[in-house]
Amino acid sequence: MRANAFNQRLLRGQPPSYERLQARFAEDRGAELCQPLAVHCGWGRLLIGHTFPDAAVLAQELLTEQPGERDIALYVAAPQQVLAQAPQQLFLDPSDTLRLWFSDYRPARRGFRGYRIRRAQNAADWQAINCLYQMRGMLPIDPAKLTPRHKGGPTYWLAEDEDSGAVIGSVMGLNHQKAYRDPENGSSLWCLAVDPQCSRPGVGEVLVRHLIEHFMSRGLSYLDLSVLHDNRQAKGLYTKLGFRELQTFSIKRKNGINQTLFLGPGPQAELNPYARIIVDEALRRGIEVQVDDAEAGLLTLSHGGRRIRCRESLSDLTSAVSMTLCQDKRLTHRALVRAGLNVPAQQLAGSAADNAAFLAEHERVVVKPVDGEQGQGVAVDLLTPTEVQDAIERAKPFDSRVLLESFHEGCDLRILVIGFEVVAAAIRRPAEVIGDGRHSIGDLIDTQSRRRQAATSGESRIPKDAETLRTLHAAGLDYDSILPQGQHLAVRKTANLHTGGSLEDVTEVLHPVLADAAVKAARALDIPVVGLDLLVPAADRPEHVFIEANERAGLANHEPQPTAERFIDLLFPLSQVIN
Repeated sequence: MRANAFNQRLLRGQPPSYERLQARFAEDRGAELCQPLAVHCGWGRLLIGHTFPDAAVLAQELLTEQPGERDIALYVAAPQQVLAQAPQQLFLDPSDTLRLWFSDYRPARRGFRGYRIRRAQNAADWQAINCLYQMRGMLPIDPAKLTPRHKGGPTYWLAEDEDSGAVIGSVMGLNHQKAYRDPENGSSLWCLAVDPQCSRPGVGEVLVRHLIEHFMSRGLSYLDLSVLHDNRQAKGLYTKLGFRELQTFSIKRKNGINQTLFLGPGPQAELNPYARIIVDEALRRGIEVQVDDAEAGLLTLSHGGRRIRCRESLSDLTSAVSMTLCQDKRLTHRALVRAGLNVPAQQLAGSAADNAAFLAEHERVVVKPVDGEQGQGVAVDLLTPTEVQDAIERAKPFDSRVLLESFHEGCDLRILVIGFEVVAAAIRRPAEVIGDGRHSIGDLIDTQSRRRQAATSGESRIPKDAETLRTLHAAGLDYDSILPQGQHLAVRKTANLHTGGSLEDVTEVLHPVLADAAVKAARALDIPVVGLDLLVPAADRPEHVFIEANERAGLANHEPQPTAERFIDLLFPLSQVIN
């Protein structure tokens, strides 16, 4: 018997249970009772809790979880009975279950353009989704393990950028009617992820709405999802769409993947992503961690009688001299010149006449403070004496000493060297927005900046400063201008991640000449961990110019490359895992 609108209202506050499920099947004479169900999603199994008649059976099924996977028992009506079977191995998931009854759903009032939604279909799609999941710290999918759709298995959908063809979002949906003949005609949403570097608006909302409307068209009645209790941003979206809390529970097995869920906030809770990635790897190896100053990213790591202090990736292993060689860009320049490496022309800013003469010689100029980081005070591609003098004044608050350098065209390449070996390489691109024909550039910057801040724990944003305004004016625009639908606009000249830039991993295609030059530069500076910035025509070509060196490179920027693993290998060689 299908639930009518009146029955739906009565059922909304009632969590699923084995008894209710079987009673509903009994109403349909001749229907077989539902058997215990486990649906494999490629990363682990969903155990439909109210299809299990006994708590001990459900607990035992959870304990059969395979290494590297994550099983979830959902719709558990009496979690205390399940936990009592294996209290040392199981835990109550601190997530909330939300439900949207489709009778409450209201379609979107505005459309989002620039990307399409389609099903994952081939190996390339699975690879793209897995790259996205790795960026978001989620488990990858093994398509070979998926329960087939004709047997009630899940469906993965992806959002594909219409211009680049890149996968910028993904979501999984499960039809409960197909999975276990759900008499309440439900469905559920899992694994929603959006590329943190995506500049298209509304991707997450569109994926959720697509799943809702897909299941509505199949005659289903509701959509459930699970969200961490403290994920306010996601909860805000779901509340806007009409989701309400459902009083039911989920249970998981204790493992390394779920560790933060059952241990609670650890010493790394208040750290920025660049320090947290180091702490997570250290704890994974059993290395003692003492957080000395969370705001500054200061740590002390101890293992086997060895004690090393770190500020993010800057450690006791880096000497004060090597640190000075990186911080003072004049000294960096001289060290690399002595090593025979390619560098731009450089001089200290002086009188207006001297500065104008340097500009006349090189035609296009970069201005930067002698000692600065995170792109602060940097202005690039300056063409007139007035622009140069203005940029010098803007750089002086960061360092009274200001440098002029010749400008070179190319992509901004960051190469990370640890222990005098290249560990990761990435092309960094300046912050950009994509027009929608309605919102001003200022509004688009604000939206993109909020998205970047949320994805990086506040480490990256697009500042509305003089450099951003100069970039807009150079394009004949300002903050009030409205870009046509689909038009891309770079709003910064520099590609620093802290000012909203994005990153594309190119480790696998890095040209050997570039890798050799990076190692040579690290040895010239005599520094064990360094991020080297170069300008190149492409990552797979040998031409290059070194721009600067960063003694405290952000390891978290290069995931999924094993940056934290190689860093801890360097600090504590005896902690390495031997395969």
